[in-house]
Amino acid sequence: MTPTSNSDQASEVPSQEVILAASSPWVAVVLNLVPGLGTGYIYQRRWRAYWISSGLATAWFVAGGVLSQNVDEVLMPDLVQQNQLIGLGGLLLLAVVTATEAGLAARRAQPSSRQANP
Repeated sequence: MTPTSNSDQASEVPSQEVILAASSPWVAVVLNLVPGLGTGYIYQRRWRAYWISSGLATAWFVAGGVLSQNVDEVLMPDLVQQNQLIGLGGLLLLAVVTATEAGLAARRAQPSSRQANP
């Protein structure tokens, strides 16, 4: 067993660009759409994007809870249904935006797309 230098160990760890290029765009898109909440970012090991999307989803849930706090479900069923649709629409919008961004980032990082778009 030979000792290795720090430069040898650093070359063994793949860079963020290599990991992103190795990820499949369609898998990242599906993982961000179906379970939502940025799981495609975990697949791509893009932690900053994951935490941002998780923070946005959490803020959306909290905002929905705060805004529906004084709504009586018996007296205002239409308002309750409207709030639920707005909440669902916001989460779907977040899922579509993160899925699109994850797919585009993976596609841009792949070597074949870099050759086509210099």
